[in-house]
Amino acid sequence: MNYRILAPEGPVRASVRLPASKSISNRVLILNALSYSAYGVQNLAECDDTEVMVRALQSNDTHFDIKAAGTAMRFLTAFLSKIVGQWTITGTERMRNRPIKILVDALNSLGARVEYMEKEGYPPLRIYGSALQGGEIALPGTVSSQYISALLMIAPLTEKGITLHLEGTVISKPYIRMTLQLMEEFGVRAEWNGQTIRVRPQEYRPVPFTVESDWSAASYWYALMALSRGSEIELLGLFKKSTQGDAAGAALFAQLGVGTTYTSRGVLLKSNGNSCRKLVYDFVNEPDLAQTFVVTCVFMQIPFRFTGLQSLKIKETDRIKALKTEMHKLGYVLKDTADSILEWDGERCEPEPDPVIATYEDHRMAMAFAPIALKRPEGIRIADPGVVSKSYPNYWEDLKAAGFQLIDN
Repeated sequence: MNYRILAPEGPVRASVRLPASKSISNRVLILNALSYSAYGVQNLAECDDTEVMVRALQSNDTHFDIKAAGTAMRFLTAFLSKIVGQWTITGTERMRNRPIKILVDALNSLGARVEYMEKEGYPPLRIYGSALQGGEIALPGTVSSQYISALLMIAPLTEKGITLHLEGTVISKPYIRMTLQLMEEFGVRAEWNGQTIRVRPQEYRPVPFTVESDWSAASYWYALMALSRGSEIELLGLFKKSTQGDAAGAALFAQLGVGTTYTSRGVLLKSNGNSCRKLVYDFVNEPDLAQTFVVTCVFMQIPFRFTGLQSLKIKETDRIKALKTEMHKLGYVLKDTADSILEWDGERCEPEPDPVIATYEDHRMAMAFAPIALKRPEGIRIADPGVVSKSYPNYWEDLKAAGFQLIDN
């Protein structure tokens, strides 16, 4: 199924209840389980990734199919290695081709026993859960922060704790900080000095917890605001002091003409009348915002040079390749170098007459491209729109409430 998305004729007026943060939800679910808490986590994200985690943690099964949920694959692999028993974990075809060797090698070096059931270095996995010795390990700082977070969350429950040495440039630091801050809320302290994170043996304590709204989801509404004139959008449940790294998007969107006012209910978006001539930014700490800014900048005719994108190649799809392919359909030529840099200097090509944006089983592709309906009288066609269920199931309904038309096409 495809959606053709048509923009409202006038300015966008909307008050949006954003989904809860998936990043916080999935971490807190693991921490809640490790603390043997009797409290339920409040305001959990209503999305595929979190639902998969909930089902796995509440299930008596020994076999887990986590579908396309990368966070669940990484976090549960580490979690199950600490839970006594024999487990198997698998996912979609794409998930079975997403590398996990770095995490498996790290866990096995700490005393775990995790084996590959099919292809070396990839799921599905067989996990023999037991007490873990812990110890010192070294990882490249450029690996996904989800590997690092997975190890940190089980660290206090190992016999020796874990000392993690991060080598080279550390990407996605805000996600690591988020994990450590949430661990601290559950009673565990860590020491992060330079390139080394040390978590000593400790016990988690159960605490009641309510999840805040998702700054990653907010980015699509910021994009709508940047691409429209005279609009006013309220996003509920966001806070200025947030553990989420993607909260940095508010300051970055200010360079694209979007002003943010914090209120007791969330944030209010209005035009600030400014926009830069070229946007240069290192997304190493906010990789999930990259697609949104690529699409927004192009349709604002703002050249850009984005670095720090090395983790995009191992997300739900190779996001760098996907962005180049789909933008080419629309008549724009993006260039990439070193597997980590994406830029656009204004170069155009012949667009397809009525392109359909492929989503590659990637929720962020669908949501990042939808706002350009504001810049195309014929709207924009999005393939497989159901992929948004991974992180923002109500995205299309929220767009309709804001005046957009969605036509099965």
